[in-house]
Amino acid sequence: MYKPFAAVAALLLASSMSFAADYNSRLIKFAATSPKGTPPAIGMELFAKKVEQRSGGKIKVRTFPNGVLGGDVQVLSSLQGGVIEMMTWNAGLMLNHVTDFGILDFPFLYNDTAKVDAMLDGEVGKMLTDQLPEKNLVGLAFWELGVRNLTNNVRPVQKLEDIAGLKIRAQQSPLFLDVWTALGANPTPLPFTEVHTALETGTVDGQENPAALILASKFNEVQKYLSLTRHNYNPQIVLIGKTFWDSLNPDEQKLLSEVAMEVRIEQRKISREADSKAIAELRSAGMQVNELAAEEVARIQDKIRPVVSKYAAQINPELVRKVYQAMDFQPQ
Repeated sequence: MYKPFAAVAALLLASSMSFAADYNSRLIKFAATSPKGTPPAIGMELFAKKVEQRSGGKIKVRTFPNGVLGGDVQVLSSLQGGVIEMMTWNAGLMLNHVTDFGILDFPFLYNDTAKVDAMLDGEVGKMLTDQLPEKNLVGLAFWELGVRNLTNNVRPVQKLEDIAGLKIRAQQSPLFLDVWTALGANPTPLPFTEVHTALETGTVDGQENPAALILASKFNEVQKYLSLTRHNYNPQIVLIGKTFWDSLNPDEQKLLSEVAMEVRIEQRKISREADSKAIAELRSAGMQVNELAAEEVARIQDKIRPVVSKYAAQINPELVRKVYQAMDFQPQ
């Protein structure tokens, strides 16, 4: 009497097996310059765990945080060349490869996280990532690093004039070099992996990064002042080399895409919760922390407006329009 049920069960099992995802045994190297314990590195670990679980252990992701495989520029080159498979880094720095990405580094523009999330997860994000394949890259998702603040060893930055003359480590982007030059600083482009030593030896006076990264990198040990300028929001883009991507079957591509997008929600939450905690810890550790008055922030914004206009003119006008519209920003 149980034979019909057994037959049905066998049929259902065979049917489910026919629709089972097809995963091959693979090892993915996933790199970043962010130190272990920072929001990007935590996101990488979450991604690795989920991919291995959902692939039944066939696809393993080995994470390499803290710049152990090199600085951002070096790692990106390795990604394009197929030496590594994945990386995450500041999306705006893609400006050096795809000009339109520079808009993500426009200062003081992205101050509403809900609007930023909707923008990056929607049409604007797609307009950007659609340009990556011709650079032998594929964008899987936008995570985040956080909001950048300025540290230095010379004086607290409480007004525009306090920035003048400071030797600031700048990200390796022409936009950032122009921004700090406009503010009267002396910007020095350096890979992130060299920043701590440069601060310790006095090669530069200061640097700018999100509080969680400042804490994890122990910059508080070689920096005295933390000024909460909140001048830049840094989305992180999760990249995979196109050559490797093209070698994956549809089920594998679907898995990596879905997990990267799923992790973005938790990763952003972790990042935003870490910011205020890190500021409190840095203060407790002895850094002198100060806020900037609204009128001083406005003066800084006015000072760098020509730089923003210069780079906006180099970007797809339709993209600029959509970003400004998404952020309810009215350029003057």
